[in-house]
Amino acid sequence: MGLAWQQGPLATAAIGRFLVPVELPERMLFAEPLRRRMRVRFADSWIADSEDVVLLHEPGRYPVAYFPVADVVADVLKAEDRTTQHKDLGATTWFTVSAGDTSKARSAWQHTELPDYASELKGRVAFAWRAMDAFYEEDERIVGHAADAYHRIDIRQTSRHLVVRDGDQVVADSSRPLVLYESGFAPRWYVPREDVDESVLTPVEGQTFCPYKGLCSYYDVGDAHRAVWSYENAWTEVQRISGMVSFEADKVDVELDGRRLRLEPGQGVVSHGVDRDLTVEELSG
Repeated sequence: MGLAWQQGPLATAAIGRFLVPVELPERMLFAEPLRRRMRVRFADSWIADSEDVVLLHEPGRYPVAYFPVADVVADVLKAEDRTTQHKDLGATTWFTVSAGDTSKARSAWQHTELPDYASELKGRVAFAWRAMDAFYEEDERIVGHAADAYHRIDIRQTSRHLVVRDGDQVVADSSRPLVLYESGFAPRWYVPREDVDESVLTPVEGQTFCPYKGLCSYYDVGDAHRAVWSYENAWTEVQRISGMVSFEADKVDVELDGRRLRLEPGQGVVSHGVDRDLTVEELSG
């Protein structure tokens, strides 16, 4: 979740509201300086390198990084005979990105007839995330999409009593779970494996990824498909949940201090186009 994705304040499914006396527009875009050096790698070459990136937050999309054209290597962008219309930002020109012997069509774009209120994006170009080899902040690769400064994760230790059942079968019983609070999502409860009956967990094929937590593995419990998940090697920032397991409250019975948990708004995660089309090898590399 971030400022404009999932249930953030600028998202179309926001769970909060602005306390203002006038009705706000249905869609609000937000642009701000990233204030981080960002680089783009393509065909084994650095094709863009800038400390003047602007991040655009658009409802229903992950944030998009816009680079000054002056910070893109000369001759990398080849204008195409293709123009589309953005509902808020006007005419959009598309580019083929070329470096060495490698080219990818429709892999960069520029809004060429911006309204006056969107002048921050003038003279800037954005690159399709999956069309590039990689994006970096300084020397560290950023996976999935541009990092959203408004996305926050807090992890807290608790002594609350968490019990998970599949019918009459107790799957987990713990008084030392971790609770993970993630911007815009209902709390997620993670249980140490020592407090889980792993004999009832059946590993399933297929992993997903979170740009903020890493690779996620799944398990079935009885007939409940992918009812359990675990970040077996969570990324550094959330290392505390590594190897722990969490449970889908709409697939198995999860009780917290005797109270049955239910699927809450924001609890489900919706994949978002090609931003999530990554291979396990790429994420692990």
